[in-house]
Amino acid sequence: MKIRITFFEEALGSTPAKEDLLREYIASKAPDAMKTEEEVAARGVDAVADERMTVFPRLADGRPMYWDYQIKGFLKDAWQMLTKAGKAGYAGGKACAGVKAYKKVIDGLIFISPRQIPIDLHGLRMDTCERPLRASTPQGERVSLAKSETVPEGSTLEFDVTCLDPALEACVLECLDYGRLRGLSQWRNSGKGRFTYEVLEQ
Repeated sequence: MKIRITFFEEALGSTPAKEDLLREYIASKAPDAMKTEEEVAARGVDAVADERMTVFPRLADGRPMYWDYQIKGFLKDAWQMLTKAGKAGYAGGKACAGVKAYKKVIDGLIFISPRQIPIDLHGLRMDTCERPLRASTPQGERVSLAKSETVPEGSTLEFDVTCLDPALEACVLECLDYGRLRGLSQWRNSGKGRFTYEVLEQ
């Protein structure tokens, strides 16, 4: 399937702009050194002044993007919730609830391409979002500020979904439907990153 996602709420970047943090925490999870260097090189830090914020990775031409595994991560998150909802009687989660070991299914039978998925801003401007982070510690409540680069509502991305088992397409579509309620990237519980989608080819 070829899918187009359109954000109706701004989406937040989730890649650390600080190279050391990215290399040690995020890129170290890459399967090999080449992938690690690819992610560090694409971190987009030249586009922002504050290395404490989270950003979108960049293509060579400077456009923001998502990695393919971020879409898979969304599918896993959505599938987990829809499985619970489907078992409780929610019709929109019926297909997902019928699949056992869904994480293995997503890892082994569902593939996203291309690896680097450009975000089309349609001439709109990127911005930033600051919000408080609260934590309960032994010393009491602590509040800090988090800052993230954002892409605006109306931005789109297109990618292909390959299901080695055609029956899984219904599950993928349920997950994409769930994007209206809970979106991509950081702070999605607040409504950030919510989207609608179109199936361009099937």
